[in-house]
Amino acid sequence: MQNIIESSLEAALDALALTLSSQLNVIKETASIIASCFDSGGKVLLCGNGGSAADCQHMAAEFVNRFRLERSPLPAVALTTDSSILTSVANDYSFDEVFSKQVKALGAAGDVLIAISTSGSSPNVLRALAAARVKGLATVGFTGKSGGQMAEMCDCLLRAASADTPRIQEVHIFSAHLICDLVERRMFRQ
Repeated sequence: MQNIIESSLEAALDALALTLSSQLNVIKETASIIASCFDSGGKVLLCGNGGSAADCQHMAAEFVNRFRLERSPLPAVALTTDSSILTSVANDYSFDEVFSKQVKALGAAGDVLIAISTSGSSPNVLRALAAARVKGLATVGFTGKSGGQMAEMCDCLLRAASADTPRIQEVHIFSAHLICDLVERRMFRQ
C-alpha cells in the first residue's frame, strides 16, 4: 500500500515538474489570450468529457465567481452542463455534435474555446475545435503527452508530460488554476 502511494505521488510530481519546465510559455500565452478575450468583451467556452468535463465546470466557476481576488464576474460557460442540449443533440444527431452545436450557437469571433481531452482525440472535442475555427474563436487545448489530433487544431496547446490519464488530469487542473490566477492578476490587481 505504501509503495502505491509513494509511486503515485512521485509520478504526479514528475508530471507537474516536467510539464511546467516545458509548457510554462504555453500557460502564460493561454492566460494572455483569455485575459485579452475578457478585456475586449468576449467569453470563454469550455468542453471535455468525463473528468475533463468536470475540469471545464471547475474552470468556468473560477472565472464566473472568483479565483483569489474579489472582482467582477468573467463570462465563461462550460458546454458540459445543459443536460437538455446534450441529450437532444446526442439523440437527434450524434454525441459527436454535442459541443460543436453549442459552439456554433454561442461562440463569436474573439471568444476562446478551451477544449480538454486527455487523449487529444475525442471526436466531440475535435468537432468543437473545428467549429470554433470556422467562427473565429481562439482555440486552447489541454491534452496529454502525444497531443493527439488536437495538436493541429489549437492556437495554444498545453501538453501534460504524461500518458497516464490520472496524471494528465492532475496537471490539467493545476495548470487551470495557474491560468485563472494569472488572468485575475493581469485584469484586477491594483
